[in-house]
This record gives sequence, C-alpha cells and structure tokens, in this order.
Amino acid sequence: MSIWEYANPVKFIRTTDRLLPWLSAGAVLCLVFGLVWGFFFTPDDFRQGSTVKIIYLHVPSALMAINAWLMMLVASLIWIVRRHHVSALAARAAAPIGATMTIIALATGAIWGQPMWGTWWAWDPRLTSFLILFLFYLGYMALWSAIDDDDTAADLTSILCLVGSVFALLSRYAVNFWNQGLHQGASLSLDKEENVADVFWYPLLVCIGGFVLLFIALVFLRTQTEIRARRSRALLARERAV
Repeated sequence: MSIWEYANPVKFIRTTDRLLPWLSAGAVLCLVFGLVWGFFFTPDDFRQGSTVKIIYLHVPSALMAINAWLMMLVASLIWIVRRHHVSALAARAAAPIGATMTIIALATGAIWGQPMWGTWWAWDPRLTSFLILFLFYLGYMALWSAIDDDDTAADLTSILCLVGSVFALLSRYAVNFWNQGLHQGASLSLDKEENVADVFWYPLLVCIGGFVLLFIALVFLRTQTEIRARRSRALLARERAV
C-alpha cells in the first residue's frame, strides 16, 4: 500500500471517517485527564506559584501552532511536486486551526508573563517571531480567500508557506539563537536538566498528546469539508457552463 493512494479524495474521506471517532475520543480523554491532573493535582511552583499551571495550555498550543505551519509546509511541498489536490486542501484546512492555536499561545503567554515579567508583552525574539507567524497565518488564509481559481491559490499560498516557515522555525529556536530575552528556555528538552520537574512534566505530556490528537482530528474533518466544497464548486461551474 502506498501513501499516495490517499491522494484520492474518496479514499481519503473513507479512511478518515473511520479514524475520526477514535481520534476525537482520544483527544477528549487526554485533554480532560491531562488538564484535570495538571490544574488540580499538581503543586504550586516554589517561585511562580499557581501561575505555572497555565503551562498545560500554553506549551501544547504553542507547540501545535508551530507544528501546524510545518505540516502545512510539507503539504504545500507535496502539492508543488506531486500536484495532489488533497495535500493542498489539507494545508488550507490546517491554517485556521494553527491560527487558533497561535492565539491561545499568545493569550496564555501574556497571562503567564504579566505576573512573572511585570508586563503583558515584550519584544522578545521568540514572542516577536511568534507574532509574525500569526500574521503569516492571517495572510495565508486571506490569500486563499482572495483567489477564485483553486490551483492558482494553492500555488501562491504554497510559496507564502515556504517563506513563513522561517518564522515558524525562529519561534521554536529563537531562545537558542539569542541569549537575550525574557522568555524562558524550552520546557521539554532532550537535556534532562532543562525539562520541567516530573510532577509537571507527565501531565504536560498528556496534554500535548491531547492537543496533537485534536489537531489531527480537526485537520481531517476540515479537509473533508474542503474536498466536498471543491466538488460543489466544480459541479456548479459545470452547470453554469451548460
């Protein structure tokens, strides 16, 4: 079986229809369990107090905001190279989800940062690149909406996605490139000394799993919607031509 078989819209819809209930159930279970565990059954941090618990929303949403764009990059490259419409529509479907994750990350970061830094916002390298990434999300969605021809829109948004990927990577690795800035280091790292304490780390992993499953489920659902909308536009165009 080849992965390219799922470029067939009918096969994609049939397969994702079978997966969606499992993905949705897994997302709900992980999110409920992880958030309840994190917010109600973990201690306050000795320096940050109870505000540290916003980590269970901030870190997963920030992680998905960046990885949603990288998923769009992969889908856009597949469109450019293979011209598979499902990949282009999947990238389009992921954009509003990624933008929402970015808003959640920016909002929770501000709420977390105010008591820690004494300000809601700072022009920190990571925060700035993250804000620019959000603007790229808005531009990507606006470009799709502004162009009537789907193939032309897919071509132009794929190019925009390539450019925006620079800021997605900067959002992830800015603290490694620049030592200055208010933003703390990575909460999850291959270096065990940089990880948060285990008491916070385990429920955080569960929350991240929930966000990942939620993202996949929403992308599948929205891609199905985009496929059906494309079919409807094609049929309408045929009827008008007749």
